[in-house]
Amino acid sequence: MSYFLAAVAWPYANGPRHIGHVSGFGIPSDVFSRHMRMAGHEVLMVSGTDEHGTPILVEADKEGVTARDLADRYNRVIVEDFVALGLSYDLFTRTTTRNHYQVAQELFRTVHRNGYMIEQTTRGAVSPTTGRTLPDRYIEGTCPICGYESARGDQCDNCGNQLDPTELINPRSRVNGEIPKFIETEHFFLDLPALSNALGEWLKSRTDWRPNVLKFSLNLLDDVRPRAMTRDIDWGIPIPLKGWEENPTKRLYVWFDAVIGYLSASIEWARRTSDPEAWKKWWAEGTDARSYYFMGKDNITFHAQIWPAELLAYNGEGDKDGEPGELGRLALPTEVVSSEFLTMEGRRFSTSRRVVIYVRDFLERYDADALRYYIAVAGPETTDTDFTWTEFLRRNNDELVAGWGNLVNRSISMVAKNFGAVPPAGELTDADRALLDSARAAFTTVGELIERHRLKAAIGEAMRVVGDANKYLSDQAPWKIKDDPQRLGTILHVALQVVSDCNVLLTPFLPHSAQKIHELLGGTGVHAPMPEIREVEDLDGGPAYPVITGDYTVGARWGSVPIEVGRPLAPPKPVFRKLDPSIVEEELARLSG
Repeated sequence: MSYFLAAVAWPYANGPRHIGHVSGFGIPSDVFSRHMRMAGHEVLMVSGTDEHGTPILVEADKEGVTARDLADRYNRVIVEDFVALGLSYDLFTRTTTRNHYQVAQELFRTVHRNGYMIEQTTRGAVSPTTGRTLPDRYIEGTCPICGYESARGDQCDNCGNQLDPTELINPRSRVNGEIPKFIETEHFFLDLPALSNALGEWLKSRTDWRPNVLKFSLNLLDDVRPRAMTRDIDWGIPIPLKGWEENPTKRLYVWFDAVIGYLSASIEWARRTSDPEAWKKWWAEGTDARSYYFMGKDNITFHAQIWPAELLAYNGEGDKDGEPGELGRLALPTEVVSSEFLTMEGRRFSTSRRVVIYVRDFLERYDADALRYYIAVAGPETTDTDFTWTEFLRRNNDELVAGWGNLVNRSISMVAKNFGAVPPAGELTDADRALLDSARAAFTTVGELIERHRLKAAIGEAMRVVGDANKYLSDQAPWKIKDDPQRLGTILHVALQVVSDCNVLLTPFLPHSAQKIHELLGGTGVHAPMPEIREVEDLDGGPAYPVITGDYTVGARWGSVPIEVGRPLAPPKPVFRKLDPSIVEEELARLSG
């Protein structure tokens, strides 16, 4: 048994999440976590809603509510959507808990004490009309390096270089298009140059990352400069230093505190168990635990540079040395598992331009596993991928319904009709053995692919076995056998065994349908454990809030289990819904509406 941390990107709580978001962090992290639990490992999957920063204030002003009210509303929306999608978090919390405040402030104090949080005078952008600070990401302009016209104030997505808002040509606010005003202000900066040697050594040791992620991360070392870690804003975590903590307009930068959420959520999870120190199994440096961070490519900078640098500074491992804080020496990420972008009908997702479909709206019309399947088999794993309704329809009808669903339905139907229970197997033929061997071998292949975050190849291998089983039934034609019940029973026994094996192989990808198929095969109890929403009190006296959690110690284990001869089987109901081709025009009309 080994320990695995699935650190999942924190969705921002200024609105509901769309399917592009969950394609990058939600589905990949859940497939990985479910598989690793089934394989017998201890998994801690954590995240929550990111609730500080200017964008929350901007949206709250627009709606005429407080920042806390807005965060409360969208925290609950996101929690409900993720549970409906079946994302199996051990704890999905939020950054407005007092536990998170305490952990973030502990890291800041220690990083400052070790000398890696330096005070500087800088020019900050503010809105001329509201006087409110504009975060770097809310300023756009032309990149001074490559000329890209939509570079952000912190980074150019075209050339990947780190930027400062003052460097942009023709800067403008993404909130209202106005030209920002730059004023002098005092802030704390993370001294990345003093951490660059340690950061570079760590990055160069990451040889098994996805090539696109590692290349981007190493390129960040070419332009290392101090990075602001505080902001002029009144919504966020107070700066825990004398003379600063009392200032109501200075707060920790949201991206300093948000990445700390992986650690604070782990600590909160442990505090809610009988062992408050349990989080250390995944975080203490020197353990055998492995940590995987799941996100979209726009977050690589913060997870391959900023967060590791914060951890190195906390541990005292940069050029200035230092001593770890009260949490002890903390482990750096094993891998940053970044996906590329999912576009929609040839365009980037854009809430303002209505090029979007929210998770909730999708699940009101289609099954969760239909979306999970599409993202697993055709998502933006290593390259940008376009979601089209035509392709979604084809994948659902031709692969889920006509492929996997058809195998399940006809196998169980023939057994129910001819025997009423699982028949025994007689003497096996070469064809029987070949199919059974192929299904058993797939557990090793699919498992290894999932563990290497190659989900497309993994689900493709599982569906290959499904295709082989459908071909086996067509070749053996059991419906034509009239006078050899033993051979008929053997064929159907083999088919049911492979259906059972394929159901286990597909469980990490399709947990909702896996539970249904388990029951159609006569199984009882939990096959694919599901997350639940639990209303909890803040551990340190703050407001109550909903969390996602669950008992994932139950359910199927990774491997082939012999089907039980004599188990009664009833005629099945279809597991997947065939979609009418008219949905394509309907959805395109919604998109253009």
